[in-house]
Amino acid sequence: MLAFWFRIPLWQRVIAALLLGILAGVFLKEDATAIKWIGDFFISAIKMLVVPLIFLSIVSGVAAIGDLKKLGSVGWRALLLFVVTGQIAVWLGLGLGSLFQPGAGLDTSGIERGEAPEPKETSAIDMILSIVPESPVQVMADAQVLPLIVFALLIGIGIVMAREEGKPLARIFDSGAIVMQKVTILVMELTPFGVFALIAWVVGTLGLPSLVALGKLVALNYGGCLLIILVMYSLVIKGLAKLPVVDFFRGIVDAQVVAYSTASSNATLPVTLRCTQRNLGVSRPTSSFVVSLGATVNMDGTAMYLGLATLFGAQIFGVDLTMGDYFLISILATLGSVGAAGIPGAGLVMMTLVFGAVGVPLETIAFVAGVDRIMDMMRTATNVTGDAAVTTAVASMTGEIDREEMISADDV
Repeated sequence: MLAFWFRIPLWQRVIAALLLGILAGVFLKEDATAIKWIGDFFISAIKMLVVPLIFLSIVSGVAAIGDLKKLGSVGWRALLLFVVTGQIAVWLGLGLGSLFQPGAGLDTSGIERGEAPEPKETSAIDMILSIVPESPVQVMADAQVLPLIVFALLIGIGIVMAREEGKPLARIFDSGAIVMQKVTILVMELTPFGVFALIAWVVGTLGLPSLVALGKLVALNYGGCLLIILVMYSLVIKGLAKLPVVDFFRGIVDAQVVAYSTASSNATLPVTLRCTQRNLGVSRPTSSFVVSLGATVNMDGTAMYLGLATLFGAQIFGVDLTMGDYFLISILATLGSVGAAGIPGAGLVMMTLVFGAVGVPLETIAFVAGVDRIMDMMRTATNVTGDAAVTTAVASMTGEIDREEMISADDV
């Protein structure tokens, strides 16, 4: 029985659990609250992963640079493009959420929920001072986002600066990041059970209107990702790489298909490397460095979604967000996407960081968990396309691309 269960792809199990959960909610109505504890267990397991996953992933990703010299002509351009596109993506998500308001009008008064973290009224100076951790251990215990990320970045940079002496520690963090990814995969195996219980609770408590709100969220997720791919990445290829946009998308389509089907940037990495090198003519050293770095730190689809999901949660629970909160969301969503592992479901883990910082109830995760896999597939395809677009642009700017090879590959 177990062998048959695990032979079914996870995404198919999640979709089946989603449909069964909807039916259970329709028939059980308020009684569906009795099985909500299963979903709460799943959410608690996700929250457990947050601090070690983001800390180890960021340290490992920065240490993977290996040599500060690589941050020269290639590295700084790649990092700058990753940051800029990430910021554009998260503001796109915030814009879509503000314009279409997918969570507005949903009555959640019947839901019992824990107290939402109260956002602190802080000045710009206080915010700057708060990112320097007085005690890294306390920061991890309290899951404070910005100081945790800053500390992880400093550790990664220190490892790179230490050169040979830092390599043993780099291997430890790299191994730790891999182990945490495996643990995350184990936790994600609970997804069908969590999704069944949570969607049954949502439908049973709020009725079918909740499905309309979720449908809007899914549509905005896909619309935002398509805008990123077709508009932003097209501008990167046309404006920076000076290459035909159609040829780029033709060369990267294999990676997009694998990314969409697996919802894993890491699983798609070999295909992305092959597409950038063989189809787009990027030199092997540049492709290996930028694509591998991008698989770790470039998550534009995830950044866009974190902004959109935060507004969705604020709308359904009536949380008023200030412009300062918007800027905090933009920073945390970008940095949080850096710490998101390139595996299915990692976006759910990062939500707890962003939601808690601006006072959005974590019960929002219960709403979106049921349809997250459907959205994650599109977000991953977006992330992988971004890796290839930045790699191609950087290679073109540094003369590390064979344009004739790209043309010949298109002709095959």
